[in-house]
Amino acid sequence: MGLRAGTPLARSEEETGSWDLVHAAQRGDTTAFGTLYDRYVDVVYRYVFFRLGDRELAEDITSETFLRALRRITSVSYQGRDVGAWFITIARNLVFDHVKSSRYKLELVTDEVSETGSAPFAGQTIREDGPEQEAMTSATREALLRAIAALGDDQRECIVLRFVEGLSLAETARIMKRNEGAVKALQHRAVRRLGQLLPPAWR
Repeated sequence: MGLRAGTPLARSEEETGSWDLVHAAQRGDTTAFGTLYDRYVDVVYRYVFFRLGDRELAEDITSETFLRALRRITSVSYQGRDVGAWFITIARNLVFDHVKSSRYKLELVTDEVSETGSAPFAGQTIREDGPEQEAMTSATREALLRAIAALGDDQRECIVLRFVEGLSLAETARIMKRNEGAVKALQHRAVRRLGQLLPPAWR
């Protein structure tokens, strides 16, 4: 289905630099935190958008995520996790707060898919050879987004963390507060269900 988790070596090198930025921010370097924002804002936005399906709400929660992160920057430490997972954990708590307070139910906004720069797939490089290929790419995005939105909450979150954000099994387990075996089983069920939900042409 074209889903792939992140490359371990590349992620390791990036995280080394990210933790250097965290340590600089803890010493009061506001430019370092700004660099962290630039590096992870799309990661957080994609996660929130996939969970809630609302562009403006995703933007608001993304902003609040980084405000909370800035307030808590002095308390964060490595503990075997990556910086992106820390930001997503904050975003996840804010999503839960929103769902709990408003009893929000996800409604997929298909217009988001075709709006340049606002869709969760906007940052990905996609080869387009002309109008036909562009139309096919758009249809594929829409089909995949609809299928992910139709998953149960836990399955949807697992798919987003593992394949959209490219987090490792261990990082996903940490965020979802489950053991790795449970997440692996959840991922297996989610991928099978996603395959059932996708139109035959896109499987």
